[in-house]
Amino acid sequence: MKKKKNSSQNGEKFPSSNHSGLELTAIYEISNALTSSVVLEEVMNKVMTILHQKMGMERGTLTLLDPKTSELFIEVGYGLGPEQIERGRYRVGEGITGKVVAAGEPIVVPNVGEEPLFLNRTRARGDIKRSNIAFICVPIKLEQKTIGALSVDRLFKENIAFEEDVRLLQVISTMVANAVHSHRMREKEKELLQSENILLKRELKKKFHPTNVIGESKRMADVYASIELVSQSRATVMLRGESGTGKELVAHAIHYSSDRSDGPFIKVSCAALPETLLESELFGYEKGAFTGAAATKKGRFEMSHEGTLFLDEIGDIPMSTQVKLLRVLQEKEFERVGGTETLRVDIRLITATNRDLEKAVREGKFREDLYYRLNVVPIFLPALRERKEDIPLLVKHFLEKANHDNHKNVHYISDEAMEYLMNYAWPGNVRELENALERATILCQGDTLTPDLFPIPGTKSNPVLASFNPPDPYSLLEMPGTHSLPETVENLERQMIERAMKQTAGNQRKAAKILGITERMLGYKIKLYSIKGTKEEPFQDQSTNS
Repeated sequence: MKKKKNSSQNGEKFPSSNHSGLELTAIYEISNALTSSVVLEEVMNKVMTILHQKMGMERGTLTLLDPKTSELFIEVGYGLGPEQIERGRYRVGEGITGKVVAAGEPIVVPNVGEEPLFLNRTRARGDIKRSNIAFICVPIKLEQKTIGALSVDRLFKENIAFEEDVRLLQVISTMVANAVHSHRMREKEKELLQSENILLKRELKKKFHPTNVIGESKRMADVYASIELVSQSRATVMLRGESGTGKELVAHAIHYSSDRSDGPFIKVSCAALPETLLESELFGYEKGAFTGAAATKKGRFEMSHEGTLFLDEIGDIPMSTQVKLLRVLQEKEFERVGGTETLRVDIRLITATNRDLEKAVREGKFREDLYYRLNVVPIFLPALRERKEDIPLLVKHFLEKANHDNHKNVHYISDEAMEYLMNYAWPGNVRELENALERATILCQGDTLTPDLFPIPGTKSNPVLASFNPPDPYSLLEMPGTHSLPETVENLERQMIERAMKQTAGNQRKAAKILGITERMLGYKIKLYSIKGTKEEPFQDQSTNS
């Protein structure tokens, strides 16, 4: 073993002009190779290949120092197999490579078979006692710190100029140091992103864990049990219930309690997209498939691969899309709009609807075969009026949330206000209750919520609705063909909405405020009951025309 010395002192020959030309060519090609990729293994394999082809060098390794364990390991091994690379681990100061890193100086071993410090730990050279192999190792330094070593084997020849090889490798090691630094920076960024991703997923799991779905009633206990059961399976789930009952929250809970929790959760509101856009949104499209398709776009099915796809308001999906959806469920494959390539996906499908799908099937508005594919495991979410014992818990939760979101300091709710909240029917369910609590918290001037802060139909704070004087619900029971409570509620709801629309000249926003529900809920009820009277189509009181 010998450290770097002047070649004239060792009697070694100076390089020929041909050798110098090869060096320049090698350095030029290595420089290009180092900028050709951001993957360190690809770059170093190209560098080693150039050294082999241009300079006659054999096996080569890039050995790096792990700053956490202070252990040297082979990051890239040219001419070595996976097992040999795995065996190439050293402590600083151990063997030739360890000494180069410890001292920060190059070392040349003219014949590894005659050097006792050469460990041959990779065992890639066979019996080194019978092999005339030279080993050259130079440090890789970054900002005066040794971060690894670059080493090569070459066949032992008596007239070889080792000093020139060392000089060439030192030039290359300087170039490689920058590539290693960039690689480590990218790895740190990747670790940081992965760490942030893990923390985010933990927060999401915590947020959407079933225990965070508010409610202790018997009806909600049944929902929790259903969530736990279906989460352990891969069955398609259909969430049934009125709008505002928390179907999306339950879908999240199922996903984050399942073995797909690390995968994506993608949601689509089928009613929010027109028929012309829904198909391309679900299945994606190819560039040029239609006017405006400037580039290929992935659909929601592709985006949710190995995760969960949640299709809300599935009852509003058009018949043309129902056929394609059925195929995906049966065959697990589809084509993008305007494409011919068949794509396969692995997803967990959860759907939700507030519609009577059984009635839609009977009327031919929803495919029967698709209905049975979707309705494998139904979970029914109760309306808020069916679990009123949960209202105090929900009020407490939403009051805390409203305080936090709006920087308020409201701590109490009067007995009269709570009594009224308990007796109200809540047609908009939990969503309506949350909106009412937030609005009341914002308007509250003290630390206690009072009844006048809740603009709910029938309250003194809502004189417009108070003047509506709706019909006695019991009189509705005497109407022909109306004998059940749901039918009575529907008739009363329809009349109140019609009167609110008339009072506001068809302005849905004002009507929703009067009724104490959201615009989205009002829009749904208008569509459900086929009520006329929007701004676009002036409302006409049919009672005056009859």
